[in-house]
Amino acid sequence: MSKSRNSESIKVVVRCRPMNKKEVAANFERVVSVDVKLGQIIVRNPKDASASEPPKVFTFDSVYDWNSKQLDLYDETFRPLVDSVLLGFNGTIFAYGQTGTGKTYTMEGDGLDPERRGVIPNSFDHIFTHISRSQNQQYLVSASYLEIYQEEIRDLLSQDQSCRLQLRERPDTGVYVKELLSIVTKSVREIEEIMNVGNKNRSVGATNMNEQSSRSHAIFVIKVECSEVGVDGENHIRVGKLNLVDLAGSERQTKSGTQGERLKEATKINLSLSALGNVISALVDGKSSHIPYRDSKLTRLLQDSLGGNARTVMVANIGPASYNVEETLTTLRYSNRAKNIKNKPRINEDPKDALLRKFQKEIAELKAQLLKRSGKKKRRRQRKRAGDGTDGDDLEEGETEEEEDEDGGDKGDYWREEQEKLERERKAIMEDRSLVAEEKVRLLREKEKKMEDLKREREVGEMLAEKVKEMESRLLVGGKNIVDHTNEQQKMLEQRRQEIAEQTRREREMQQQVESHDEETLELKETYSSLQQEVDFKTKKLKKLFAKLQAVKAEILDIHEAHINERQELEQLQNELTRDLKLNRTNARGRRAVRFYWVALRIQTVPFSHVHVEHVHVLMSLPAHQKSDTH
Repeated sequence: MSKSRNSESIKVVVRCRPMNKKEVAANFERVVSVDVKLGQIIVRNPKDASASEPPKVFTFDSVYDWNSKQLDLYDETFRPLVDSVLLGFNGTIFAYGQTGTGKTYTMEGDGLDPERRGVIPNSFDHIFTHISRSQNQQYLVSASYLEIYQEEIRDLLSQDQSCRLQLRERPDTGVYVKELLSIVTKSVREIEEIMNVGNKNRSVGATNMNEQSSRSHAIFVIKVECSEVGVDGENHIRVGKLNLVDLAGSERQTKSGTQGERLKEATKINLSLSALGNVISALVDGKSSHIPYRDSKLTRLLQDSLGGNARTVMVANIGPASYNVEETLTTLRYSNRAKNIKNKPRINEDPKDALLRKFQKEIAELKAQLLKRSGKKKRRRQRKRAGDGTDGDDLEEGETEEEEDEDGGDKGDYWREEQEKLERERKAIMEDRSLVAEEKVRLLREKEKKMEDLKREREVGEMLAEKVKEMESRLLVGGKNIVDHTNEQQKMLEQRRQEIAEQTRREREMQQQVESHDEETLELKETYSSLQQEVDFKTKKLKKLFAKLQAVKAEILDIHEAHINERQELEQLQNELTRDLKLNRTNARGRRAVRFYWVALRIQTVPFSHVHVEHVHVLMSLPAHQKSDTH
């Protein structure tokens, strides 16, 4: 495998959704401002509106406000990553944020409206359009879809949704999901059908924050294998894998109003997201000798995407309302740390387990079998026409065979001639009166056996030909069935869009660099006409630095307070779950005691006065079917 010497940072973008109807009806104010040109998110805390504390500013690779379009987001941020997957890199796109901030909309969008399609359907179009325009390359595209629900992995494409899958690890390929179904696809329509099937099986539920809240982490995996003839004349295979991750939203029980099963789901979601945060902190810290990937199944699956062999883009979704300002700040701090993670991506060249290589080998073997059969058939015909009465069964395996197969009409003639010949021989045996009855029966059985062998050979040949045709149809060959003129126009249009997106990105980076260098060069450019002017200028600069110091101190206090609040919420949640667990155990013990007393009373070994009152209450509170069980 070719390794890149230089590591690269995770790319982090932030998208802010518009105010929803509930927030507008409740008269919440907008506290988030988005500076798209500088890539900055400015958050004003409504509690400190009257105070002198400045707003908090976060800078990212790119930011998108509530007016941003799905296609612009894809072209500027995600298209370069999908291009690298087609070159053989691993890539990961994952959406993070509070529940109800638009993560699923960003990843999936509205499939019925072309302008509102999300990252996943746009990547489908991107991949198959690239394949159709490529030349002298073979592709194999396969898709898998799984979810992590309450720390259990489910295959969303499996017919048995009660089956739970296990994580395994291999030294050559890393972490994988055992027995995860992978389906080969040939078009955008087929892969969209796969996604729709999986979405129907996904776990969703209603909370106070979101009527269609995702209750699990979902990962859609696209594997693209490409075979290309190199300068050495040999086939070279590269495999790129694209992980499209829609994380469940973090939520607070006080706001989401979850209870019962929804509360357990929220607990598992928050724990896995906390584990993800711990992994990010350990990777950024640099001092940690241990990265806690094994604390969660989510972090195990994303192990390559966080500090490993992958190119990763994280899109953080936030809400603009004052009601969610604490969650917004938590998301932005979380994302700000992730910017500093370094990955080491490399092209996956000629992996041993490439499915495309297996397909090519199997097709070659099937064609060889068909060629051998066609060679035998042609030799039989040639011998028959030359007056040789043999059936050609003694053909040596090492003899030279014809390379060109016969057409469909010749095949039909051959099988028909052989059947007619056997039928004539069978009739001749029946009419030959000089043969003894036993000899006649033996000869007839031999001819019937030959007819059965002939029929079986024909069926095997047809089956092999059909299998070759079916397997070749699953391989995508670039450059076929495309109108050249339309193809060229679409290619130029997409290239122009990519150039505009790249130019926008460069302008944003240049503006950020100018902004950061302005303060550094200002003092060098400044000349003072008097000592008082120098004092005034440096006093102003000192005040600015002091304001920054105060902002950092305030940020530290806010983080400490958020940590305390989160700890208190976790402790409260732990107490509630512990209480529920104890109550369940008490009820179970009460049911067992009641059953014992009823049995004892029926055989008159325990006086009724010895039955405890609480056990009777437990019995009275049981459902009808459980009461009958105790009776």
